[in-house]
Amino acid sequence: MVTDSSCCLDPELVERYDIRVVPLHVIADGVELREGVDDLPADLSGVTTSGPSPAELTEAYAEALSDSGGDGVVAVHLSRELSGTWSAARYAADALGDRVQLVDSRTTAMGLGFAALAAAEAARSGADVRAVYERAVEVAAHSRTLLVVDRLDHLRRGGRIGTATALLGTALAMKPVLHLVDGRLVLREKTRTMTKAMTKLVDGVVDTAEPVTAVAVHHREAPERAERLAAELAGRLPAGTPLSVSELDAVLGAHVGPGAVGVVVSRA
Repeated sequence: MVTDSSCCLDPELVERYDIRVVPLHVIADGVELREGVDDLPADLSGVTTSGPSPAELTEAYAEALSDSGGDGVVAVHLSRELSGTWSAARYAADALGDRVQLVDSRTTAMGLGFAALAAAEAARSGADVRAVYERAVEVAAHSRTLLVVDRLDHLRRGGRIGTATALLGTALAMKPVLHLVDGRLVLREKTRTMTKAMTKLVDGVVDTAEPVTAVAVHHREAPERAERLAAELAGRLPAGTPLSVSELDAVLGAHVGPGAVGVVVSRA
């Protein structure tokens, strides 16, 4: 089982389920650094990001294939609409024939993490490669990701949201609620304040006909805001719903900027 470092999985789970996590890259002052491996700058305001190279992915897939005894590998990656990682993954997988099954999660953060974890659990239970692949596709397709950022500048600079939307949000001091649709980050609704935006995040989680199986709250340099959001969700979701809170790592953090909070819902 292979994924990339945008998955936001707890290291303990990565180790327990023997998931290979290929690092995304942060480029600071012309130096390319690997997320989760190299020391990264605390200030991400001037950095750029990139996906892993085909060579890095080929190495990870080959090692995973060897560990599987040749049975095959499932690799689940962040949305091709958000990163060039998919193109590199396709190249790497093709180099190994049909033994690597690729899943475009059409999401990121724990939307990707939930899918990778479910696939790893299926593999551990004895499922074959096709069943593991289908489980990853199912969980990814039934996830939902919502996001509020303090400012849209970071997303605009990274090309993750249109310039017109970014300018509109800045001009009107809005706190837009964004969500992932078909792998793209798009505007869901407009709010005037962070308090109202947070309410919309909670409503977006609980107002669904499908049962919620797990929820992940993410933030970037906003732990108190994330904990408040988690507390509100816990009060409105069925008792016992798994709920985690974690800070986004450097690559995603560089795109959403400080103060961002988001929610990922798993419904499969």
